[in-house]
Amino acid sequence: MARSAQPVILRPVASWPGTCAALGVALLVLGTLVAVALRAEEGRGLGAAEWSALRFTLLQASLSALFSVALAVPVARALARRRFFGRRALITLLGAPFILPVIVAILGLLAVFGRSGWVSDGLALFGLAPIQIYGLHGVVIAHVFFNLPLATRLILQGWQEIPAERFRLAAQLNAGPRAMWQLLEVPMLRQVLPGAAAVVFAICLSSFAVALTLGGGPKATTLELAIYQAFHFDFDLGRAAMLSGVQLVLTVAAALLALRVPVGDGFGAGLDRAVARWDGVGRWARTIDGFWIGLATLFLMLPLLAVVAAGAPGLLDLPTSVWRATWVSVQVAALSTLLLLWVALPMSVSIGLGHHKTGEVAGILGLAASPLVIGTGLFVLVYPVADPFVFAVPVTALVNMVMALPFALRILVPRVRQVLQQNSRLALALNMSAPTFWRRVLLPRCRAQIGFAAGLTAALSLGDLGVIALFADPEVATLPLQVYRLMGAYRMEAAQGAALVLFVLSMGAFWLLDRGGRWHAEA
Repeated sequence: MARSAQPVILRPVASWPGTCAALGVALLVLGTLVAVALRAEEGRGLGAAEWSALRFTLLQASLSALFSVALAVPVARALARRRFFGRRALITLLGAPFILPVIVAILGLLAVFGRSGWVSDGLALFGLAPIQIYGLHGVVIAHVFFNLPLATRLILQGWQEIPAERFRLAAQLNAGPRAMWQLLEVPMLRQVLPGAAAVVFAICLSSFAVALTLGGGPKATTLELAIYQAFHFDFDLGRAAMLSGVQLVLTVAAALLALRVPVGDGFGAGLDRAVARWDGVGRWARTIDGFWIGLATLFLMLPLLAVVAAGAPGLLDLPTSVWRATWVSVQVAALSTLLLLWVALPMSVSIGLGHHKTGEVAGILGLAASPLVIGTGLFVLVYPVADPFVFAVPVTALVNMVMALPFALRILVPRVRQVLQQNSRLALALNMSAPTFWRRVLLPRCRAQIGFAAGLTAALSLGDLGVIALFADPEVATLPLQVYRLMGAYRMEAAQGAALVLFVLSMGAFWLLDRGGRWHAEA
């Protein structure tokens, strides 16, 4: 007997393909973890270097979450109180760093905040020392750059959920800005901030590319980077396995914390009226809000402008290795996108039909699993029977698919569930077969979401600098890895030109697939 009202969904399509896909993802993640664990040396504990990496990982993740959330509060408050031309476009641009290739963002941050960057040149005019970008400072700055937009979007959503009637009542009671802050905004922040901080903390725990490029040596090494060093330089699979286990415990704990942070009871429902903020009409309030919006815009846009300005001259003399790496990146992104659609669409149908458990487990595993841990496990499985470097491209594409799967499910599941609820009865009345329902009903009505998920996967895959660093040989490299190699060889002009190519390629792939999905899409 049902304990509550449940939507009745008749089933013109089967749920077993999605269940099989979810089990396959779970087997991939857990199987590689078991393979890594079996190579760990019994009785071996954490040494001084491992404890140092653990402490630095927790420290940089804590500081990154603290600064990202602390800076996001005034930015989100300013966006919630102001209506201006381009506001919607600015909020949309806040999502750009999420799909921006990490190596591109790092080059932009170096051009702005590096020892010879724009900010350091400005400080030199006043006789001040340049900014120290390498080490803990640089890692935290980069993480704030990537996560400030995410934290702002999460906190802004909290502000938008306060009903307009609450602000109207506060104005009628002649509550000033201070009272309105204490009565409405502080209680909302108490509900929203822990979850936002937990999400940013979980993301920063698995930092690899940022620590690889901006880390300051042994004292600025994260667990992900330590796994890479143990595997790539020492070929110490036992140490890599032990570090992978520690990394798994941390990422799973952080992911569960982010998912289970209590959000409170909210402020109740309103009448969906436009919010009028009487606490922000003064000149001082407008000045403060304008300052925070301008500061956030400069912080996020200047590195992108720096990438374009520094990379344009380097386009004229790019080595052939860059174009080979570009082709490899395109292959990896195309294969990742195809694998994602092949797995995510059946899983979305299974979840839409009510089979939540397997899909949710697969989503949590994709969110919590470390790509380097999965890559290490696949290497351990392949190494005894074949040359692992031959499988660099398919393994990288497979791991990128797993990393993008949780985001794709969040995009696809609501729309798939809605289509199933609205069209299942008619499809059964017409005796429509499952392939026909997919071709004529489900796929056309989910085109926009499919295009968005595919574009997001392609952009993330093009910019990934992770598993390919384990498997690549000198002849096989993706474009992010090639940019890193050029930086290591101090060929900065070529690296900046290649970074501009990567930037255009990632943004172009996202725009093309997202726009293609929405073109003439049925409502």
